[in-house]
Formats: sequence, structure tokens, C-alpha cells
Amino acid sequence: MREETGRNEVKPSMKIDIRGLVCPYTFVKAKLAVEEMEVGQVLEIVLDYPGAAANIPRSMEEHGQKVLKVDRTGENQWVIFIRKEKD
Repeated sequence: MREETGRNEVKPSMKIDIRGLVCPYTFVKAKLAVEEMEVGQVLEIVLDYPGAAANIPRSMEEHGQKVLKVDRTGENQWVIFIRKEKD
């Protein structure tokens, strides 16, 4: 499976929008989404909580997943791409 369709473009297998949620709910939702996926698939997370923009990538890597990209798309909005590396 090829996730990257262009130099900077990542093709997600699943997308969740967790805008309006705060920690720890942001990580819980992201972790549950990753658990539903197959190894190698990519999750796109849209969020608006600044703390989660830093905490989700760090926590995902601590749990053995790969952070592909963290993009700030607005004053208080981010998109994070996570590739599931292990169950």
C-alpha cells in the first residue's frame, strides 16, 4: 500500500475530527481510531486544542506509532497524520 501520493501529500485511510475536545479525550479518541486500523494504514486527525497538537504526536510515538506530519492549518487548528506501525 502506498500512503504518499505526492512529495508532501499523505493519503489517509481514516479521518477523525476531534475539534472541540480537550486532553485527555483527544488522545483517547485518536488511540481508539488507531486500534481499529490495520498496520500500515494512516490516520488523519483534525483538532483545535493546542495541547493536543503537541501531546498526540508524542504519545503516539511512545506507543510505537509513526508521526508522518503535523500541519498547523489555522490559528487554532492542526492536522496530524499517524501511520500505524504496530498493534
